[in-house]
Amino acid sequence: MKYQSQKVAYAYFLVAMILFAVQVSGGLLAGWIYVQPNFLSELLPFNVIRMLHTNSLIVWLLLGFFGAAYFLVPEESERELHSPMLAYVQLGILVLGTAGVVVTYVFDLFAGNWFLGKEGREFIEQPVWVKLGIVVAALIFLYNITMTVLKGRKTAITNVLLLGLWGLVLLFLFAFYNPENLVLDKMFWWYIVHLWVEGTWELVMASILAFLLLKLTGVDREVIEKWLYIIVATALFSGILGTGHHYYWIGLPGYWQWIGSIFSSLEIIPFFAMMSFSFVMVWKGKRDHPNKAALLWALGASTVAFFGAGVWGFLHTLHGVNYYTHGTQITAAHGHLAFYGAYVAVNLAIITYAMPILRGRDPYNQVLNMVSFWLMTGGMSFMTFVLTFAGTVQTHMQRVLGENFMDVQEGLGLFYIMRWGSGAAVVLGAILFIYAQLAPRREVIKRGEAKEV
Repeated sequence: MKYQSQKVAYAYFLVAMILFAVQVSGGLLAGWIYVQPNFLSELLPFNVIRMLHTNSLIVWLLLGFFGAAYFLVPEESERELHSPMLAYVQLGILVLGTAGVVVTYVFDLFAGNWFLGKEGREFIEQPVWVKLGIVVAALIFLYNITMTVLKGRKTAITNVLLLGLWGLVLLFLFAFYNPENLVLDKMFWWYIVHLWVEGTWELVMASILAFLLLKLTGVDREVIEKWLYIIVATALFSGILGTGHHYYWIGLPGYWQWIGSIFSSLEIIPFFAMMSFSFVMVWKGKRDHPNKAALLWALGASTVAFFGAGVWGFLHTLHGVNYYTHGTQITAAHGHLAFYGAYVAVNLAIITYAMPILRGRDPYNQVLNMVSFWLMTGGMSFMTFVLTFAGTVQTHMQRVLGENFMDVQEGLGLFYIMRWGSGAAVVLGAILFIYAQLAPRREVIKRGEAKEV
């Protein structure tokens, strides 16, 4: 570790992994309710479990991004963080807000209170006081990182990372705008949800991936930076107007069907570029880096993101197809594989690379780490295929033939059982990953000396 302030990232990664465990456990529980609908219906209703599943996903991914920034920015800027203390204060605010959200959701506290109670807007249900805390924490983060970059060396990686993180924070301010008109509400709501995951988050992903490939492959910085700018340009060009594919059926003018279809079709390009970029850099690289697990996660992230966000997104993004498929299990198939590939895997990649460095030792438990990769990736891939077939049946029976929603759901029972099984594989992989990161190697005695194995 070159800079002492990089240790801040360790705390962020640790909290992120705890919330990662909560998120996948909540997902497994929610998946079982699809099989047994009355399971925990009075103790912990499905809507609460789903909120915990989706919100913990968002929070731990953001913590991973923040940790990645605190790890790579000092190295890229060639100086210590502006203020490690502010970074810890920021983490404390985020942990307090997360705890407040969980308690509010589970016990349904302060119902109807605009400031203390939860809001009914998907993904941004957090109480207003928590949202204010998030804004304060975000401003601390932006000040800390920006000052570090401004006082140090400027690189394409830090420039793109800052652009993505600034955009992420500014777009979150739309969470405070809740118009009475439902159409306006959904229009601006997508400014957060879509322009995060198909805009600013893509820039963060690309910069983290570029940093990892720079370190793991030994390819010249100039080559990596050229690829990075191409990816950023295509991501912003397609992603911003690609928001239109969410405007098809919410009451906005019909021209959004054409704008959304055209630009959404182009959204596959940046993900294909990221996948190509990763494999070309590894092919060009001459460095035999000891951290094979981090390289596997980096390549896996770009590949699965291409299929989940790119291919599966394209499958139902044209308005003529989306008319039948929106809101079905096909959407769930796309969402699960896209989030896993684009953001979960890239976070696990930077954690895999950084944790041995932060703990001051060589890469460890790599076989176990790589087993966790294949378990999670295999489980998520199978889940995607299962949900795709379930969504196809659902679309035909419900949207084409007009059968009752609940009758169709009952007919999808076998698919939901298989989905739960694949989810169990993902949870097992997540447990193995966390164990591989945190558990020390066993010590054995050989010829009177302690050695690690």
